[in-house]
Order: sequence, then C-alpha cells, then structure tokens
Amino acid sequence: MAQNLIIVESPAKAKTIEKYLGPGYEVIASMGHLRDLPKKTMGVDIEKNFEPKYQIMPERKELVKKLTQLSKTADRIYLATDPDREGEAISWHIANILKIDEKEPCRVTFNEITQNAVTQAMKAPRAIDLDLVDAQQARRVLDRIVGYKLSPFLWKKIRKGLSAGRVQSVTVRIICDREDEINSFKPEEYWTIDAEFLTADKKKFVSRLYGKNGKKMEIHDGETAGAVLAELKESQIAVKSVKKTVKKRYAYPPYSTSTLQQDASRKLNFTSRKTMSVAQTLYEGVEIEGKGLLGLITYMRTDSLRVSQEAVSAAKEYTLQNIGKDYYPEKPNVYKKKGTTTQDAHEAIRPTYIELEPDMIKSSLTNDQYKLYKLIWNRFLSSQLKPALFDVLTVEVEANSEKSTYNFRTSAQNMKFDGCMKFYLSPDEEEDDKVKIPTLSDGESLSLSKLTDKQNFTTPPSRYTEASLIKALEEKGIGRPSTYAPTIFTILSREYIEKEGKTLKPTQLGALVTEVMKKSFPSIVDEHFTATMEEDLDGIESGKYWKDVLGEFYADFQKGLSVADETVEKTPEVSDVLCEKCGAQMIIKSGRFGKFLACPNYPDCKTTKPLVKEIENIPCPKCGSKILERKSRTGKIFYGCEKYPECDFASWDKPTGKVCEKCGSYMIVKKYQRGGKEYCSNEACELSAPKPKAKSTAKKTTAKKTATKKKSTKE
Repeated sequence: MAQNLIIVESPAKAKTIEKYLGPGYEVIASMGHLRDLPKKTMGVDIEKNFEPKYQIMPERKELVKKLTQLSKTADRIYLATDPDREGEAISWHIANILKIDEKEPCRVTFNEITQNAVTQAMKAPRAIDLDLVDAQQARRVLDRIVGYKLSPFLWKKIRKGLSAGRVQSVTVRIICDREDEINSFKPEEYWTIDAEFLTADKKKFVSRLYGKNGKKMEIHDGETAGAVLAELKESQIAVKSVKKTVKKRYAYPPYSTSTLQQDASRKLNFTSRKTMSVAQTLYEGVEIEGKGLLGLITYMRTDSLRVSQEAVSAAKEYTLQNIGKDYYPEKPNVYKKKGTTTQDAHEAIRPTYIELEPDMIKSSLTNDQYKLYKLIWNRFLSSQLKPALFDVLTVEVEANSEKSTYNFRTSAQNMKFDGCMKFYLSPDEEEDDKVKIPTLSDGESLSLSKLTDKQNFTTPPSRYTEASLIKALEEKGIGRPSTYAPTIFTILSREYIEKEGKTLKPTQLGALVTEVMKKSFPSIVDEHFTATMEEDLDGIESGKYWKDVLGEFYADFQKGLSVADETVEKTPEVSDVLCEKCGAQMIIKSGRFGKFLACPNYPDCKTTKPLVKEIENIPCPKCGSKILERKSRTGKIFYGCEKYPECDFASWDKPTGKVCEKCGSYMIVKKYQRGGKEYCSNEACELSAPKPKAKSTAKKTTAKKTATKKKSTKE
C-alpha cells in the first residue's frame, strides 16, 4: 500500500517521528548528506562561476537506491531534515536526487520532536528555502577552495599532510597569540594590606586597604608598604560608614549552543564535541520508562534566546504548582541576544516537557544524558523565575595618622530570597560568600588587632580552555554555533594545538603554520576579516547572490596565493633538540614510519634520531633521569627512560611522579573512557588497579547447548 514517505537525518529521529504519526507514514533516515563535493578533487569549477560538482557519496549509493524505489510508490514525500541551513541543503540535495520539485510544499521542520510539534509541522509543509541552501553552498564551496588551495601550499613550504581552513586557521592563531602574550608578559609587583579590626565587644572582622585620602592607592614596593604599616600602627581608627542595600541577581537566559558548550565544559568537564553528541540524542528521542520514545530537548544548534509562548506558559504553570507563586515574575522574562548576527529560526535550547524533572527520568537515561539534561532543565526553569535578592552590607573604615587618612572597605552579602538561583548557579556563584561582618555603626571606634602585608605579582592572561575559546569565537563573530565543536576537534587532531590539563596550547607545528599564514595570507587568519566574511555569508540567507560573495573573496585570495608561492621559502619544522655531531638544531621530517629528527646540515651531517616527547617534571622511578613518551612497533604509546638500555624502566601507563603511601612504589595513571585514575604500579599492593574481570563463557555455553538441543529435536 502506497503511503506518505518522510525523510529525516538520523534513525533515532525517524523512530520517534514514526511513533507520533502512526500508520500511513514511513519514516526513513538519510544518515546525513547523500550528495557532496568529491573527496579527492576540489569539485568546484572556478572558471564557470564557482559551479559546484556534486556527486552521490559512495557510502550512500545503496541508500539512494532504496529511497528512489520507495519514492516511486509513495503518495507524497516530505523532507524533514534538521531546521538549519545544513538541514535545508540536505533536503535540497534529496529533492534533486528524487526529482522532487523544490518549489512545491515538500519541506517540514520542527524545533522540537514532540507529538504536537510534529503533527503541526505536517499540516504546514513549505517549499525548500533556496536562500538557506545558497548560504550553506557558499560556506561549503568557500571552505573547499580555501582548503584545497592552501593545503598544497603548506605541503610545499613546510611538510606534507598539513591543512588550513577559513575558520580553523584563525582559531589556531587566536590560541597562538594568547601564548605569545603569556611568553612576553612581564609581571609587575604590587602589595596588598589587610587589617583585622576589633570592636569594643571584641568582635573581629578583616578589611582591605584600598585608598589614601579618599583616592585609590596602589603600592608597588615593599618599602612603601612598610611605611604604610608604620603609619597605620599609630592611627586612630573608626567606622566611616555602614551601608545596607538590596542587590538583585537576575536570571541567566536559557542556553544557546555556545553557552551550553561553555557550561558543560566548566560544570561537567565535557568536550564541546561530546556535549553536542549527547544533546543530539536528547533531541532525537530517548525511550522513557512508562512514556515511550520522547524527544527531551529542543534543537541544540541555535544562537537564539527566544522561547515559544507555549513553553513560557508551561514553565509558569509548573512554577505555580510546584515551586510557589512568589517565584514567578509579574511578566514573563524575555531575553534578546546582543549583536545583529543572531539566527532566530528556532528557539533557545530548553526541555520539551518541563514536567519531566531530571530525577524523575534518571533511570531511563545514561549518566551523560542525565547530567546534560539536568543542566538544560535547571537553566531553563531558572531563566523563567524572579531575581534572587541579597542583603549587602558595605563597611568603610578610616585610619587617621598624623600624615594621612587611609581608607579600608569590606563587603558581605546574605541571600534573603533564592529566586532563580534555586535551580541554577554560575560557576562563580557556586562559591559561598564566607565574609562575616559584626554589627557596626557610623563613627564607632575600632582597634587594630593585626596587620598583614603581602607581596604579589600581576599574572599573565590564562590559556584558553574549550569553554573560554568558544566564548571568544562567539564574541569575535568567528564561525557559527555548529562549527565550534568540529573546529576544536580538527585542530586538536591535526596536532596544531594540544591539551595541557583543561587548557589549550599551540604545538610547535601550530605556531609554525600560523607564522607562515600570517606572513603569506594575513586576511585568512585576521579576526576582523573572518568575522566580516561570516556576516557576508549570513547575508546570503537574506537573498544576497552567493557567487558574488565568492567572487569578491577569490580575486584577492588567488592574487595573494600566487605572490606567496613565489616569495615564501620552505620553512622546516625546527625542534629544540641539538644534533650530537655538529650542534645544529635538528628539524622534524616525515618518512615511511612517521616523523623523525634529522640534522639540517644534510648531506654534510647525516644524523637522524627518533622523535620522542619528554614528560616534564616526572623523573624515572629507577634512575631519576628524564622519561620519554615512545611508541612500540605496533604504534602503542609507552613510557621509558631516556638512558635505555643502561636503564630498562618502561611502563604502558604514565608515571605521575608520586610515591605510593602504602608500599613506596611509583604511582601511575590508568586512562579510561571517562578520564584517568591514579593507582600503584605494584600489582601486589592494595592500591593497585583492579584486575579486569575474566569474560564469562556461561552465555556461550548455554547458547551452544540450546543450539545442539534444537538440532537434535529436528533430527
């Protein structure tokens, strides 16, 4: 029997939608793109006005054949890919393959996969939005041109296997620039002075010096600090003023893609890639005990802060019934994002059913799904509530000496109404305010109990973490919500940057590639240029002709490429290892078996060495020499002493530099999917890693017996 055919992107999404629509509808997944630019060639005819040469992806040919057969017997075909420009382009490609008229109402979209959203969307199909398609095509073609033109340039000038990209290259530069700031930073000395004051009834509180004679004061050396201390010891001290105010802490807006990635990084220690992967499963649908398959959150690729009226009403009803009328504001909270580039095609990220509390469905979710769902649920509910209220007490103290009047100030706050903070605290707010101030009055005399001066130095800016990098990219207008996670993953996998704890630092290779790019293609790695290009690409969604945008970019780009090809000399990747024979700094080369170190004075000096990574600040447990990260013949990483074979220390697990408190053996870190854990290296010690459980053969034996029994019965 012919029926309606709905094509979505993923199997999980297909299963959820099919459940909502019931008989008469067959829902099948395209598994993402069916057609794309070829992998081994650029696939863009620049001479023919940047005409893309699409082809069916080899791994999708069988699926295309199946879809073609199904389309021939279907009464009607609906294209229900994701509600963004990428999803619009996928639908356009499918329409071309299946010969569907793109101007006919064949496209349906929904911001959330719920019964109501799906049935309403099916009632109002529309034509494919060709402006959205062109916006995606422009990005795809532009990135393909940049990648295919720049990568061979880097192969020729540095080494093979390197890549460059419109967004990835400027992202690496941002990280490199921050590292340069850190390395060139010169710390400046400054001193702080804290005083412990005593009231007449012997109650103490601490206050910090901030001014002199009513003006802000800075102390830059110990001599000045000592002179101030001497004056303070001879001063008359009294409370200048006691101010009591009420401070409001307004709710944070619901999540956009970037703020979700930032918070999941800080609060859950999720990478941006993991955050989006888990969010995708929550959006597409999860089997909830007693309720069936449900999409639990709205679409997770968005930079909008808008919330539907239906969701606002549901949050109000939930709040009044479960939290209390004191928590709901007189008018619903409305949020708007700063800037002009916000895409408002769909809502902020929120739970689809506010009544499904995280703990209520915890047993149906994986641990990661539960953590992320709870974060999204709490943030959204918090965004709909009244501000939290704090009583703030600010005390100013004056210390009058013969020469000067010194000003001290201290503040403390006490929450009087938790409001929106009942469900969500920012990472900064999770720290309790431990400042306590006794009851004081204006003009009250105080005595000095203790003075503490401390030498400090200004610190360099911090390295980026994934969270702070995503925030920087968003603020600078580089990339879009859907690009942050894949960009970070790409530059990590290309070894342009590496992780050190939670922070991101450039590798020597990343710094070298960035330096070459800055000299040869300054616009590609220029933040302002890249952000302006993003705005131009966004403008295509409003009807701007996409090939004009590409033409304007390509003319200057090709000219710069020609000049760079002729003027830039080959730049070897230099290591910090010195050649043992001639003393030159060895360079990194690639061969049949991977990277190795070679003397730059070849052929006069033919010294080569394996490329190894030194593990800093962790000595060899046997001889105290340096530990090196090496690779076995099969490519597996292990750790060994630099003095091998004189010292035979080797370990599959990374030593920590610590000693076991039980037996004195060296400690190691064992890596698991969810992080690492420290254990003793001595297998006989009680602090050693638990031995893996032997695989049970009971099920296999039972299955074998069952099969034998069935065979015997048939005979």
